[in-house]
Amino acid sequence: MPLADPLRDADLLIRSRHPFLLLESEDRPRVEALLRLLADRMERPLFRWTRSRGLVRDGAGSGPVYGTEPLEKALRHLAASELPALYLFEGLEAALPGDALLQSKFQEALDRLEATRGAMIHAGSLPELPPSLRGRSTVLQLPGPSREEFRELVGRILRDLNRKKPVEVNLTRAELDQLLNQLSGLTLMEAEKILTRSILEDGQLGAGDLDAVSEAKRRIVEREGLLEYYPVESSFAEVADLAGLKAWLRRRTALVKEPERAREFGLSFPRGILLAGVPGCGKSLCARAVAGEWSLPLLKLDPSALYNRYIGETEKNFRRAMRLAEEMAPVVLWIDELEKAFASGESEDGGVSRRVLGTFLSWLQDRKADVFVLATANEVDRLPAELVRKGRFDELFFVDLPDPESRAEIVRIHLRNRGRDAGKVDAEAVARQTPGFSGAELEQVVVSSLYAAFADGNELGTELLLQEAAATRPLSVTARERVDALRRWAEGRTVSAN
Repeated sequence: MPLADPLRDADLLIRSRHPFLLLESEDRPRVEALLRLLADRMERPLFRWTRSRGLVRDGAGSGPVYGTEPLEKALRHLAASELPALYLFEGLEAALPGDALLQSKFQEALDRLEATRGAMIHAGSLPELPPSLRGRSTVLQLPGPSREEFRELVGRILRDLNRKKPVEVNLTRAELDQLLNQLSGLTLMEAEKILTRSILEDGQLGAGDLDAVSEAKRRIVEREGLLEYYPVESSFAEVADLAGLKAWLRRRTALVKEPERAREFGLSFPRGILLAGVPGCGKSLCARAVAGEWSLPLLKLDPSALYNRYIGETEKNFRRAMRLAEEMAPVVLWIDELEKAFASGESEDGGVSRRVLGTFLSWLQDRKADVFVLATANEVDRLPAELVRKGRFDELFFVDLPDPESRAEIVRIHLRNRGRDAGKVDAEAVARQTPGFSGAELEQVVVSSLYAAFADGNELGTELLLQEAAATRPLSVTARERVDALRRWAEGRTVSAN
């Protein structure tokens, strides 16, 4: 369970006879600081166990308890001790009981801790527990550092460095807010190292330091292997049409960029949107553009990366991905082709999809972190009704095929992206000859024309674009029934993004 007030909640759990706490956190300094405060609050000594030293009392300056390096001996000591105490076990996942004797020693130690109102605490990634211990453990999630903790950290770093050499601060209030947003998802130690190094390199704290933080967050995401990180690149300038969607998003831009003022005004962070529509019409591009417009990190969840052949691993992967997204908040979480993960009527996976769906629905409803979910779906009619009902997302948009004006602008965008002079091409003429073309199909017309022009040693012109367009059969023709059915489903159920 997530901890609202870590100190108070942990105190309450231990006093109510929860002797085995599993604390999900890789932030070792924060865990140690929390446990020291907890020990002081409960008036309990704090011991730390490692396989190399055994049990050592924190802050006492004395050596380890003799002979407690083996896990069995440490457990035997806990079972025999009458002293109410807290015990932090490090590296427990590599030394968990693998036989009946050690499991029995664990039970005896937990019985004694329960009787004395003490606790054994494991911090880090969750270990695999045998059934006999799983029922006696309580999993806790230590929230990441707050915005105020990061603000205090920045101030402390600047004060410490200023004692040695003056440091220039070249950040506007908006840029400082953006920096604090970017620090989310890092531990205090990671943030301190990154900021200190970045400031020492040029003697200032400026907008350029945002890139260093962004790169650090990318490495964290890639280390997990469940989410992909996309740097801020695209903007709405690269998205043609979709005026309805752009207007909806821009009305919320000020809220995202000034969260503190928005909270004072009584507004909460937007929850997310579902983009349904014809394949190739810019839904995925919109995800990148939203993150760019709001200057937020973009995380992509590929549903296929979640599934694992081992029982329970898929659900565990999903929970890890959602926890990482919350730690990185504020963030845009892009779930592409949502129907691949949660399509209704699927039974061949042994119910995994339904269980993951239930977890996802609960997370959508209950999450507290500032995570804007942008989900896309090509076959939205395959999604379960409980996923697309009002309340799960702020809005459900339908992205249709572009109109003639939008098609012309799409052609110009792709020409400019490839270093061509869009003014030398009659984009309107191309638009008139490409009814029913999606944005992706128009891009391929431009790309194919460039290949042909390069091969023949000619300059790209309108005539070549028209020839390539005439040779292309769009999806609206080859899969007319599917596109028409999708449009009928969208009527009355969705808001037009175009």
